[in-house]
Amino acid sequence: MSGEGSAVAIDADDAEIVALLDDEYARAALVLTYREELAAADLAERLDVAPSTVYDRLSRLADHDLVSERQRIDPDGHHHKTYRARLDRVVAELTAGGFELRIERTPTDPADRLTAAFEDLR
Repeated sequence: MSGEGSAVAIDADDAEIVALLDDEYARAALVLTYREELAAADLAERLDVAPSTVYDRLSRLADHDLVSERQRIDPDGHHHKTYRARLDRVVAELTAGGFELRIERTPTDPADRLTAAFEDLR
């Protein structure tokens, strides 16, 4: 490498995740949904932002499998999605080949999903 310095790009998906984690609303949504499963409307209220902002961040987080979505049915028959953070840890490592991003996610066990769906029906 020369004294001028060289830029080593991380792959596009990793770059999108880094940019997403740099967004204050995405980070706040992850923190809140790490503690408890929440609907987008609840997130918008707690973050004091427009619902469209929350839906945009949740969509982008879901695209990268950083949140899970679950359909909830209220006792009155209405339904809505709730969100739960799946992100546990992000590690950026500098190697001789460039940067490597390692993302650790909370596992989504099919048995847990079936149990949660059954509990929603009660």
